Amino acid sequence: MIFSKSFHLLVLSALLAGGCQSRSAQETAQSDPNTSAEAAPETSNTKLAVTKDTAITTAAATTAATAGKELTPLDSLRMMAPKVPDPILPDRRILAYYGNPHSKKMGVLGEYPKDEMLRRLDREAENWRKADPSKPIQKALHLVSITAQGAPGKDGKYRLRMSDYTIRKVIKWAAEHNAICFLDVQVGLSTLQQELPYLEKYLTLPYVHLGIDPEFSMKTGARPGTKIGTYDAADINYAVNFLSRIKQEHNLPTKILVVHRFTQRMVTNYKNIKLNPNVQIVMHMDGWGEPVLKRDSYRDYIKKEMVQYTGFKLFYHNDVKKAPHHLMTAEEVLTEDPKPIYIQYQ
Repeated sequence: MIFSKSFHLLVLSALLAGGCQSRSAQETAQSDPNTSAEAAPETSNTKLAVTKDTAITTAAATTAATAGKELTPLDSLRMMAPKVPDPILPDRRILAYYGNPHSKKMGVLGEYPKDEMLRRLDREAENWRKADPSKPIQKALHLVSITAQGAPGKDGKYRLRMSDYTIRKVIKWAAEHNAICFLDVQVGLSTLQQELPYLEKYLTLPYVHLGIDPEFSMKTGARPGTKIGTYDAADINYAVNFLSRIKQEHNLPTKILVVHRFTQRMVTNYKNIKLNPNVQIVMHMDGWGEPVLKRDSYRDYIKKEMVQYTGFKLFYHNDVKKAPHHLMTAEEVLTEDPKPIYIQYQ
């Protein structure tokens, strides 16, 4: 819908400009030659340096010492796994905070300091629990781990991969808060085939799941932010099969794939999306605006083209910009049929 497209292009343009203009906001480059440090998301920090990962707990370190081996940061995160059911859906409703810790513009996850952000997540979870006591809430952090960029970068892919340090940091936040974590991918001019292997080691963690955003999949070669991108069923099936393989190889709980959508063309040939017992698919309504427009988007692009489970996004700031300046409540969202099982706040 027009309201969704206009907003997403506007916000992306502002974000990309901020990222390109501020070298003080650069995330330390990785060894990966495809990374563009100059296009990192903006941050309020005057200097951002990668330090030694602090995820290793005392218990984990003791276990490692007893076993006579060095504990890696990924090992420590695996030992911190929150206790969640398998599968999570449909018995629980997921409530996620979205964004990137280096940007106050990308969403609530990075808008506030960590402790305040998590307190807000807890309060929101309680609102949803009261609105539907029959459905326990599973809290989540949804990190944009590969971000679309306004500059091409060294390889011309118009995307930036977050560093290991940043990804581990947000996963650790989730684990410490008994929450699951989603790693979101905006491929730019790259592809899922090129980008998902970068995240594979994190997806071997039992509480880490995946999100993919067609808006920034620029199959025509256009620069991100100038047009709305698209994924075909074949792309979504690739992501599902990628997760399924990881789940089977590592004997993990059922994985979840969130697919963003707010226009017809963002997902093509949806009837060809294949369900997989190892992966739960959430088609997620990603549009902003007044309640009537959000409901229209949900019914037109999610309900009419049902795949498996449904999601609904709420924007703390942009949903209230226009009359009636009202952020939908949990009770209002739950009047939709089917009731969304994945709720995301940006």
